[in-house]
Amino acid sequence: MTDMGAFREAVTAWAAGGPGDPAHELAALLSVQVVVLLEGPSDVAAIDALTARRGRDLEAEGVCVVSMRGAMNVGRFAGLLGPSGLGLRLMGLCDEAERRYYARGWERGGAAEEGIFVCAADLEDELIRALGVTRVKELVEAQGDLRPLQTFLNQPAQQGRTSQQQLRRFLGTKKGRKIHYGRVLVEALDLDRVPAPLDGLLAAL
Repeated sequence: MTDMGAFREAVTAWAAGGPGDPAHELAALLSVQVVVLLEGPSDVAAIDALTARRGRDLEAEGVCVVSMRGAMNVGRFAGLLGPSGLGLRLMGLCDEAERRYYARGWERGGAAEEGIFVCAADLEDELIRALGVTRVKELVEAQGDLRPLQTFLNQPAQQGRTSQQQLRRFLGTKKGRKIHYGRVLVEALDLDRVPAPLDGLLAAL
């Protein structure tokens, strides 16, 4: 069965220098209208969790969410997929430090910049602020990560940082942890306290 996953794989291969015909064919077959360009899989996990909570099926809506494996790849993806390429509407979520890469990518893809939603630091930082430090620590404990967190907090490098900064860094200390907590933190949110960049992106789709 052909699904959006096949289109996503074709797009990733195309961006890596492979042929574009499979992506073109699947875009038409699946009636793809919009592509959401994200830096990595933790952002994808967060968006998947939020859309599920809101009862939306992005694939059925013609929306493909793509992990680019790094913000500096956005120019390549946007150029291939945007209005000047495959003709899709571009949407994106990025960190403040990546805004310039996305802006240049959108220009390359022939897209309007209003499709870019920017997190103050990164999505994890936005989620920690929305939930509060105490609640995030409760979630870390519930996930069985309290001891690794305590060990991390005792490191000299963490002294002098705020609790929010420490938690944000902790989420990136082990492979797969940011992906896991991208989903965990979103699932714990009150739906009226979704961070503005994430909420804005979903509302615009």
